Amino acid sequence: MEQKKTAVALGLFDGVHLGHRAVISRPAEMASGGLVPTVFTFRNTSLSFKQGRRIEYIYTDSYKERLIRSLGIDDVISEDFSSLKDLSGEDFAGRILSERLCASCVVCGRDFRFGRNASCGIAELAELGKRFGFTAELAEDVTADGENVSSNRIRELLSNGRPEKAAQLLGAEYTIYGKAVHGKQIGRTIDFPTVNQLFEAEQLVPLYGVYASAVNIDGRDYRAVTNIGVKPTIEGERAPLAETHILGFTGDLYGETLEIRIKRFIRSERKFSSLDELKAQISADILKADI
Repeated sequence: MEQKKTAVALGLFDGVHLGHRAVISRPAEMASGGLVPTVFTFRNTSLSFKQGRRIEYIYTDSYKERLIRSLGIDDVISEDFSSLKDLSGEDFAGRILSERLCASCVVCGRDFRFGRNASCGIAELAELGKRFGFTAELAEDVTADGENVSSNRIRELLSNGRPEKAAQLLGAEYTIYGKAVHGKQIGRTIDFPTVNQLFEAEQLVPLYGVYASAVNIDGRDYRAVTNIGVKPTIEGERAPLAETHILGFTGDLYGETLEIRIKRFIRSERKFSSLDELKAQISADILKADI
């Protein structure tokens, strides 16, 4: 059976932000012409440095793929960067894009680099495409408030406790995606049960503090308060996590995969002298979040 021709978006896409969506949307649009809309990306955890700079990825690989598929992409290919980093630009174009993916059109952003030592960009991609039978298309930059939308800018905003502004660049509210894991269940003892979600080792952790948030459970939206940080009041807690108290919900969510949407920053994380003081502060946080 002959392999179908594809339209391929190339990029890391760690935030699937508005700039990334401009790249991803082009293959999705080409589906009507019979091409299979495809994304070729790298596993976030395999790429600690990008263009010489250390990066902390915004979303996990699983959530990245979930978002990409929601944009009309049929096939998401996520490779380990180390397996391809030594390919020449010619080998990447010929062996990966042409032979493996059967690409008819390849789309990337202005900053996309490929080939050993990031030696190639859009100009080289276009030239190689002529040889290997695909066209190369450059997606235009996306701007917001006079600056280019970028993962670096979004990381900066989240690191400074500005999720509302980050949401404008992401195209949706910043979301903590992952399974609810067991904690020490301290929240239950002070009448504020919580669900805990872990961040991955190389993942960006937003500014430690308390945020107004929301979560959809079984089709219903619930308002919530999320603490991001290391829970300094609790002895021994040090790995950063997201701890969310969901208002009006009673039930067991352990093991469930949740999407906690972060809305706005309320206050910085701090250590309390007692659990009673912590309980009083949580009550105040709920009022400040207008929920």
